[in-house]
Amino acid sequence: MTGLGAVLRPQLAPERLRAVARVADETGLEELWLWEDCFREGGISSAAAVLAWTERVRVGVGLLPVPLRNVALTAMEAATLHRMFPGRALLGVGHGVQDWMGQVGARVESPLTLLREHLLALRALLRGERVTVEGRYVRLDDVGLDWPPEQGAEVFAGATGPRSLRLAGEAADGTVLTANTPPDGVRRARRLVDEGREAGGRGDDGHRVVVYLLAATGSDARERVRAELVAEGVGDVPGLGVAGDAEAVADAVRRLAEAGADTVVLQPTGDEPDPEGFVRFAAERVRPLVEAQA
Repeated sequence: MTGLGAVLRPQLAPERLRAVARVADETGLEELWLWEDCFREGGISSAAAVLAWTERVRVGVGLLPVPLRNVALTAMEAATLHRMFPGRALLGVGHGVQDWMGQVGARVESPLTLLREHLLALRALLRGERVTVEGRYVRLDDVGLDWPPEQGAEVFAGATGPRSLRLAGEAADGTVLTANTPPDGVRRARRLVDEGREAGGRGDDGHRVVVYLLAATGSDARERVRAELVAEGVGDVPGLGVAGDAEAVADAVRRLAEAGADTVVLQPTGDEPDPEGFVRFAAERVRPLVEAQA
């Protein structure tokens, strides 16, 4: 069955997160995702707060930019969340927006090499291994976590280009795709991920593909979605975004699921006027229709 979630975009002030998180928990939404966009909320701090405010909803961070983070720190923070909230934390890592990485002096010559080294070391640390590695960017000398997760800790990778998607299949447990990915793009991504899994000898260990879907409802929904797609430079790409009632949104979710998405995360526009209402709409009106289509 297709998983359904929603994202709390960082355009929402941090003090607003608690109310929206409570709605997600109360309405039975499966997953609530957060972003660590420069220079807004921190991903780990926001996730920890949302997890503490709620009882059952799974909370994802998609994604943490690896140029900003030493892999040991990523592992420590991830393990802490997994120990405190077993089975509820979902963490993804990725290249980060290169212009932002340049602004903070963290841009690297080979983002793909950094992501590969980070993923391999991070997953090993979360498995409880002691790690020594002397990579181009990641260097660890006999590092191990005192408190590794007691249960499995999946690591997702954000990816768009062919090499990054193959790397996600090879070195991550799941892939996060942006809202600029139409159904045909999901099919292409799934093929490339599977190529990476085969190259990495991953076998049948499973790999979840999560894709964001820009969505809006209400009288001005079409205008808001169109304006955001144009601002992103993808206004002429067919199959992106959905504006309308719950049936229209559920149909768009179904198309992504048929293309290979395991979880679809509804992404409100940056100017969404009612974040609590958007989450309630996803959980109470869209979710039953998605389940009925399964």
